[in-house]
Amino acid sequence: MPEIPKRWKGICRPGTQFNTSMCNRKLIGANYFNKGILANDPTVNISMNSARDTNGHGSHCASIAAGNFAKGVSHFGYAAGTARGVAPRARLAMYKFSFAEGAFTSDLIAAMDQAVADGVDMISLSFGYRFIPLYEDTISIASFGAMMKGVLVSASAGNRGPSWGTLGNGSPWILCVAAGYTDRTFAGTLILGNRLKIKGWSLFPASAFVRDSPVIYNKTLAACDSDELLSQVPDRERTIVICDYNPDTNGFGFSSQFSSVIRARFKAGIFISEDPVVFRDRGDAAPFTHPGVVINQKEGKQVINYVKSSVSPTATIMFQETYVHGERPSPVLAGFSSRGPSLSYAGIAKPDIMAPGVLILAAVPPDLPAVIIEPEIQLTTDYELKSGTSMAAPHAAGVAAMLKGAHPEWSPSAIRSAMMTTANYLDSTQKPIREDDNFLATPLGIGSGHIDPNRALDPGLVYDATPQDYINLLCSLNFTEEQFKTFARSSANYRNCSNPSADLNYPSFIAFYSFNEEGNYTWLEQKFRRTLTNVGKGGTTYIVKIENPRNSTVSVSPQTLVFKEKNEKQSYTLTIRYRGDDSGGHDGSITWVEKNGNHSVRSPIVTTTTVEVWGADD
Repeated sequence: MPEIPKRWKGICRPGTQFNTSMCNRKLIGANYFNKGILANDPTVNISMNSARDTNGHGSHCASIAAGNFAKGVSHFGYAAGTARGVAPRARLAMYKFSFAEGAFTSDLIAAMDQAVADGVDMISLSFGYRFIPLYEDTISIASFGAMMKGVLVSASAGNRGPSWGTLGNGSPWILCVAAGYTDRTFAGTLILGNRLKIKGWSLFPASAFVRDSPVIYNKTLAACDSDELLSQVPDRERTIVICDYNPDTNGFGFSSQFSSVIRARFKAGIFISEDPVVFRDRGDAAPFTHPGVVINQKEGKQVINYVKSSVSPTATIMFQETYVHGERPSPVLAGFSSRGPSLSYAGIAKPDIMAPGVLILAAVPPDLPAVIIEPEIQLTTDYELKSGTSMAAPHAAGVAAMLKGAHPEWSPSAIRSAMMTTANYLDSTQKPIREDDNFLATPLGIGSGHIDPNRALDPGLVYDATPQDYINLLCSLNFTEEQFKTFARSSANYRNCSNPSADLNYPSFIAFYSFNEEGNYTWLEQKFRRTLTNVGKGGTTYIVKIENPRNSTVSVSPQTLVFKEKNEKQSYTLTIRYRGDDSGGHDGSITWVEKNGNHSVRSPIVTTTTVEVWGADD
């Protein structure tokens, strides 16, 4: 890495198990903020009073965003190869505000403010609050200050999906990131005695010896929910048991079956499941603390038929395998990823974009237990698979950092626009992205689509917005002077709200209608004004292409935008005439397609039922 830029003002603050010599040209800053904890309880003893990571979350996220190249790493043999962050040549500064003893909003805002003052270009934040008004949301407040100073904040949407309106970090000035699956499968190959091979799912973290072992299937046992019945099987330590698909109802599903097989001390288990949670989680839902493999119902029938028709059925299970799944569509929206609209501010469709967030390999402290295998043996590693929108946000931050490096003159709004308008709403089969339960995903789940770093470098046009535009939006929210000051940090703009406007120059559109119990929906109309800036090489012409949401008609004027030179701006008006229904909403899009060129600039359009914003009655 070259010399640290002279503009950098950050420090490496010493503390528990951390000294300044641990920083270098890659990790150029490390600071921690605990005055809120100490003010709450001056007698508290902070066990790790430094920027050092104590649970792996911060290290993992940092590694995703900007980790350097690391050869020969894996999660106990899975996802083996060379790891790298999205922006491996970017520098890192770590700001810790969350401790084992607690996390206080005052420490969070102090950390984010200090990061901006130190001169960071981008902030990645995998943390969030819900059920609080916009003007009480510390992340929203600190992110507004960052935006005013030209710093983009990429934040996790939350892990409360798939319920509607569960999203956090939905402020208009935050890049809100949803989580999706990648095209990788972590496998345990099941080989039956008749030589049939099935690529099952497993994350058992060792090369267990399960070779030519007897397999049993008994309909009475197959629910795998009775320790008494399972314990009556003879020679269990040598035997593989098959468990039927048991949807997680009344608190008993795959993880409970797994526990029953462990308590009965079977050699291994073959679990038949269609639950998408099992295939994205290596925690409570899919612990893999014991040798086992998951297969789907179609494959399960093949295995059961073999066992029933064989005198002495056997099976072998091979672990620690990874495949790039060419047949399964990817990406897929993760069920846990929180859905919009944002209940802190509903006027902008959120989330903004989707990025990889399911079983992502990244660095963790090697002195922490990563997984457990029976009987209570803790294993450590320096690279680990983790899932969550916490993993998605640093992917987007890394892309944003690369865009800032390529286009240092771009504002946070321009960077976000480039990422959103070039995102891909189609999967690897060129069909619309789906959720992990196979329903079609909507912009309230995936935003504009899956992030595409290469296309974002050259978006053609961007929807830019200035700090004053965001001030104008605040002016439209009917905040009290004190509420307004939490964002603007002064009353100056509050007393001069001469041009309030909720119509922010944003690369997406959302229109609401009220739910009607009788199904009597009237036609509504909403207008939006947008301005596009040409960031291409020179003069060009764009023609509009419209995909109407169901029960809607979208019109755009003008339908052609002519740019004579780079950085020129052109405006248009979009009018949507729409009618609600009982479905909860529909989506479409507007795309500006370059004439005789390679650029297309797409924005999603959403119609949906009205929501009650947090704090609306205050």
